[in-house]
Amino acid sequence: MRNYILKLGIVAGLAIAQSPAIAQENDATVMAYAAGYKAAFTCSATFNAKKALDAIAEHELTGIYSLVQDKVNTLEAVIDHTSKSVRVTYSDVMPPRIAQWRPHIGCVQLPVGTDSYSVADLPTPAGLALADPHSDTGAPWTERNAVNAKTGNAGIDAAIAKAFINGEYGSHARTSAILIATPDRIVAENYIDGFTPTTSQRTWSVAKSIAASVIGAGVEQGIIDVKSSGLMPEWNRPLDPRRAITLENILQMASGLDSNRAGNRTDRLYIGGGLVTDTSSRTAVEATPGSRWKYANNDTLLAVRHLRAAIGDDAAYMAFPFKSLLHKIGMTHTYLESDWEGNFILSSQVWTTARDLARLGLLHLRDGMWDGERVLPKGWAQYVATPAPSQPPKASDGRPTRGYGAQWWLYNEFPGLPSDTYAALGNRGQILMIIPSRNLLLVRRGYDLAGGPGFQMHEFAADVIKAMDTD
Repeated sequence: MRNYILKLGIVAGLAIAQSPAIAQENDATVMAYAAGYKAAFTCSATFNAKKALDAIAEHELTGIYSLVQDKVNTLEAVIDHTSKSVRVTYSDVMPPRIAQWRPHIGCVQLPVGTDSYSVADLPTPAGLALADPHSDTGAPWTERNAVNAKTGNAGIDAAIAKAFINGEYGSHARTSAILIATPDRIVAENYIDGFTPTTSQRTWSVAKSIAASVIGAGVEQGIIDVKSSGLMPEWNRPLDPRRAITLENILQMASGLDSNRAGNRTDRLYIGGGLVTDTSSRTAVEATPGSRWKYANNDTLLAVRHLRAAIGDDAAYMAFPFKSLLHKIGMTHTYLESDWEGNFILSSQVWTTARDLARLGLLHLRDGMWDGERVLPKGWAQYVATPAPSQPPKASDGRPTRGYGAQWWLYNEFPGLPSDTYAALGNRGQILMIIPSRNLLLVRRGYDLAGGPGFQMHEFAADVIKAMDTD
């Protein structure tokens, strides 16, 4: 009888674990997450992007993550333009969720339960020049098609027009910006009403490719090495198998670490006011490092956490991405948001413009050179675009499947696209696509709706290339 009861308990436990109806979070946690989501996105869209409340409600707070969507709509965000903070009350017994803006690194969520605080307690980069938030010269491009103007190529104009029609390149696609460029010229630059070249938008996981570029700058300066192991101070104990994980393993999404069923679910960090060090470095090994590909926010976070440890100086770390990469190449309208301990959340929480993303693409087309200075190691652009040893699973129905390099996605088997095409991809249709053999960059920004097919970039890019070839 005892064995029967044990077996019954195991079966029941498995049923609960596998049931989609069982949520991992309780109601209080979900409400705190919803309030954190509204506080964070309202803060960033207000003070990074300079957007009005109606636009924020339409774009940032609609068609979002189903866990919090309905609850977000019931909560009120109170914006303090003097302190540049946002508060969202969600409970009769807990303090409101708070997001606080700072120069260069945008908005930070304070921990759940925090009410009284000092901005001076929040890490902020020092010694960085402030850019005019309403001006972008368009450098380094000396030739630029006028914003929202026709290109003179009927096929390109038709593809761009189609991209801005909801549902045309994907039933849930909602485009906010399109930019097409070569190293010499911005061929096309189009925005929805209310957007300009200086309107920043959250990158979501495009941030991972920005993170890889920051890591590349660290490699170029000899601070870190992709073959190094023993990455985290928390792992350097004799019996800890995580000591064997290399920086290259985590850049290639092959750490072998447990990241739950969905590796893109890091809610406690993203909307719960958690810390990178609380959420990313404490998981256990479940596969041999390098042997398995699994998309995981934590792998990106660990790479940047390793850079911080290697630099060994918090002030230098906070300024490093800006001084060593972003501001060198003119990405002055890019905000790298952090947790409240100052760890950059470069797996998702970056706000930037279409032009700034194109500048990052141009740096890769130039193999890491900018104004005669080497910013990324020689061959780094090829390195991040080379298929990693472990790859994402193929589609069961034979459809083309994106491959993976080092924090960049590979389009090496898509009809109509050159095999050297690679891209930075993020939630809601954030895309920077680089096609080296064509010297071509394509940027698409959007607010694609959750729950269905988003923007099909390979179709749009193929249409653009076809139009260029037939012009």
